[in-house]
Amino acid sequence: MKAIIQEIYGPASVLKLVGVKKPTPKDDEVLVHVKATSLNAPDWRLLRGKPMMMRLSSGIFRHKLIKKGTDVSGIVSEMGKGVTRFKVGDEVYGVLADAGFGAFADYVSVKETLLVHKPKRLSHLEAASLPLTSVTALQGVRDLGKLQKGERVLIVGASGGVGSYALQLAKYFGGYVTAVTGTKHVNKQKIWELMPL
Repeated sequence: MKAIIQEIYGPASVLKLVGVKKPTPKDDEVLVHVKATSLNAPDWRLLRGKPMMMRLSSGIFRHKLIKKGTDVSGIVSEMGKGVTRFKVGDEVYGVLADAGFGAFADYVSVKETLLVHKPKRLSHLEAASLPLTSVTALQGVRDLGKLQKGERVLIVGASGGVGSYALQLAKYFGGYVTAVTGTKHVNKQKIWELMPL
């Protein structure tokens, strides 16, 4: 099978497409035939090793996290012992950041607890764009922010990946939302039409 790996820090040109052995699922793992993945801020930061504090977890001078790719959507092709939530052929998606990454490959073996069933109405491309950004937004709004109905919340960067989900979640939880984004992300004419003089 093919996988994208990284051995040194640098620009995208340091990434290599290589042939690797297809993983075998261990106990409580499923082998996912990857259909789609997405790029996220951690992928970019780990690629370059910047900011420097990123290297504390990935290696100061040389990259320890050779496998790349955080979000995955695909089809279960094999199961390890003890798997109870999925069967071969199930469409799944999830975040691999806590499993050593690896979504930029034909196949990835991952603990079943890091995956959920993909809704049928979503394509694999759509599902692969959800996990990291949506979970980060949920943690910020619900878990850390503990937003209660009627409270005011300011979302800075509301047009970004996490920000767009945070805006929706804050509204869902009953917050009074003020959203801020850079002017390059909005139609300036529409802003002036909405702003009272």
